[in-house]
Amino acid sequence: MSDLAPIAEPFLRFQDLLEQAKAVGAPALPEPTAFALGTVSAEGQPAVRILLLKAVDERGFVFYTNYESRKGTELLAHARAAMCFHWQPLERQVRVEGTARPVSSEEADAYFASRARGSQLGAWASLQSRPITTPGDLEARVAEMEARFAGAPVPRPPHWSGFRLVPHRIEFWQNMPSRLHQRDVYLREPEGWRRETLYP
Repeated sequence: MSDLAPIAEPFLRFQDLLEQAKAVGAPALPEPTAFALGTVSAEGQPAVRILLLKAVDERGFVFYTNYESRKGTELLAHARAAMCFHWQPLERQVRVEGTARPVSSEEADAYFASRARGSQLGAWASLQSRPITTPGDLEARVAEMEARFAGAPVPRPPHWSGFRLVPHRIEFWQNMPSRLHQRDVYLREPEGWRRETLYP
C-alpha cells in the first residue's frame, strides 16, 4: 500500500511522538531525545552509540559532537548514517536513514553558548576517542581550560560542531499483538514523501 505524503508529514508525526515521550518522563523514560546513531568506517565497519537529539524540523535531525571523534571523522569521510529512537513505554520506534551534513557555524555557536559551562570546558579538554596515556591527564586538561577561560565566556572549539541528518527514509514502528507490528515508511522523492505500509 503506497501513497504520496506532504513534505512536513513525517517530521510532524515524529515531533508528536517525541512530545508523547517527553510527557512520560522519569523514571520510565528519563532521556526521550536519546537515539542510537550508526556510522561506518572507511573499512566498512559499522559503529553504534547513543546520542541526544538537539533539534528537528523539515530540514532534518540535529546532533552535536567533536569532529575529531570517531563518529565525527567517520561522518566527515562517509556521510551516510542511520539513527533509531526507541521509546519502550510507548511501544514505539522510529528509524531514520540519510546523509549527515555539517550545521552552520551560527547554529553551532548558538547551541554551544546554551551549554553548561562545565560541558563547554569539557569540549576543549577532551581529546575525544583518543587514548588517555597517563592517569589524571583529563583532569589536568580540564584544569588547564578552567584557567585559560577564567572570568570569560568559553568560545566554541573549532573542532566541535554539529551534524544534521537529512533523511531519505523514515520508518515508524508500533508494537502490536501477535508481533503483527504496524510499520509505516516514508521514502523521499522529488515531489514529496512516498508513504508505504510494510509487512511486520
